[in-house]
Amino acid sequence: MTLSEVPDRALDELGRTEGGPDTLAFLVRDQDTRRLLLLRALLDAADAADPAVCSPDQRARLKDDWALLAASEDAPRPPGHPAASPARDRVHYPLTGPWALSCLRGLDRAPGPADPAEARQLALALGHFGALATVSAARAGLSFTTRLTAHDGTLNLPSLGSLRAAPTGDVPVEVTATAGRLTFHQEEEADVVVFLERGFGAWSGARAWTPAHALPGLTPGAAPMPLDDLDPYRADPAPHRPAQSGPTTLDDAERKRWLTAWSGTAAALRTGGEHRLTEALALLRCLVPLEMPPGARGHGGCSATRREAFGALLSSTPPSPAAFAATLVHELQHAKLAALSDALVLHQSDPEARYFAPWRPDPRPYDGLLQGAYAHLALADFFQRRALTPASRGEPAWTQHSRYRAQVGAVLPVLVGSPHLTVRGRRFVDQMVVAYERMAAHPAPRGHTARAEAYVDAARALWRQRQSSATRPNE
Repeated sequence: MTLSEVPDRALDELGRTEGGPDTLAFLVRDQDTRRLLLLRALLDAADAADPAVCSPDQRARLKDDWALLAASEDAPRPPGHPAASPARDRVHYPLTGPWALSCLRGLDRAPGPADPAEARQLALALGHFGALATVSAARAGLSFTTRLTAHDGTLNLPSLGSLRAAPTGDVPVEVTATAGRLTFHQEEEADVVVFLERGFGAWSGARAWTPAHALPGLTPGAAPMPLDDLDPYRADPAPHRPAQSGPTTLDDAERKRWLTAWSGTAAALRTGGEHRLTEALALLRCLVPLEMPPGARGHGGCSATRREAFGALLSSTPPSPAAFAATLVHELQHAKLAALSDALVLHQSDPEARYFAPWRPDPRPYDGLLQGAYAHLALADFFQRRALTPASRGEPAWTQHSRYRAQVGAVLPVLVGSPHLTVRGRRFVDQMVVAYERMAAHPAPRGHTARAEAYVDAARALWRQRQSSATRPNE
C-alpha cells in the first residue's frame, strides 16, 4: 500500500540515480510518515498483546512514556532553539526504526510461557521507549522526574550519551530534568549531573558518563552528523553480507580518522556531481561505525544500509575522503531505491536467486540484481564525472568508471527484459538505461574499456563454472 503517489518526475529522476530537492523531500516525508505509523502499530500491538507477553505494568508504562513524548511535541520551543520538534527528531532518527521493529517482533508471539531470553529482550525494548521519551522531553525544556533502568549496568539515552551504573545487572535510575540538565540518582551512589549541549550530545564531569559524539556538518551551516557508537539498536541482528562486520565503539584515534575523512567528503562528492552532495545532505541522518574486517585496514573496509533504519549509513573507518564519498554514493542509492520500493511496486518477480551479477560470486534474485545495478550505475556516473574534472587524477577514476559501467551493461538486458516489471517499474528501469547510455558521450580511454569488459567476461565464465559444479550430480 502506498501512502502517497510517486510523481512521474520523481520516478524519472530516481531512475537516473538522481533526485532534485523535491524528489528527495518526497522520499523523506514518506519514510517519516511510515515511522509514525510504525510507532502507532507498536502501541496498538502492546494494547492487544496477551498479558503474558506484555504485562499490565509494561502497558501502563508505555502509555506514560507516550504521554511524555506527546508533551515534548506540544511544548513551545525555547528562544534560540531549533524549531523542529524534539519528539519527531527522536521518532524519525534512523535507529528508532530497528528498535520499534524489535518491539513488534517481541509482541507478535503466541500467548503462553515465554522463552526467558525472548522475554528479557522484549522487556529491554519496551523499556527503551522511556529513554526516547526522556530525551525528547529534556530537549523540549520540560521539567520532570521519571524512573529508567540501566540494563547490564548501562543506561543509554539516544543522542545524549550513556550512564555507567555502579553495579552490574539491571539497576533502577531516577532521572530529573530541569533547565537543560539531567540529574541521575541511584541508591547509595553520588548523583551524576549531565548538561545538554545545543543540538546534539551532553557533557558531564562524571567519569560514569560517556557522551554521544557527532561530526561537524557535512557543509557549513549543516547540522552536526551523529557518529553513533552507543545506541543499543545499531546492530543488525541478521546481517545479509558475509563480509559485513559488527558495530564498534570508537576510541579517540578512530574518531580522529573519521573526522579526517569526513572533513574532505563534501569536496570529494562535488567532483562527482553537485547532486551527489545534495542527496547526502537530504538523506543522511547518522553514521554507525563498524569494526574493520580482518585484513582490510588500508584496503577498503565494509559498509551497509538497513531498510528499517532509513538515513543511517553503517561503515568501517573510511580510509580517505574520496573513498568515503564513493561509499556514500553507493549506499545512498540503496536507501533511495528501498524508500521508492516502499512507496510503489516496481516488479513482481519471485525471490529465487538465479541471476548473474558481475559484482557477486553467488546468484542473485531479481530484486537484488536491481539494487546492485542501481548502485553501480550511480558509481559509474560518479567516477566518470571525477575523471572529467580537470583537477582529478583521471586514470584511477576512469578505471573505476569503466568497470562499474561494464558491470551494469552486463545485467541491464536482464532487468529491461523482465516480464515481471510493473508499468511504473518499467519506466524506472528505462530511465536507468537513459543514464547508462548518456555516459557514452564521454567514453573512457580504449584500454580501460577493454580491460573492464574482459573482467566482466571472466567473472561470467567463473560464475557459470560454479553454477555448473553446484548442479552437477555426484559421480
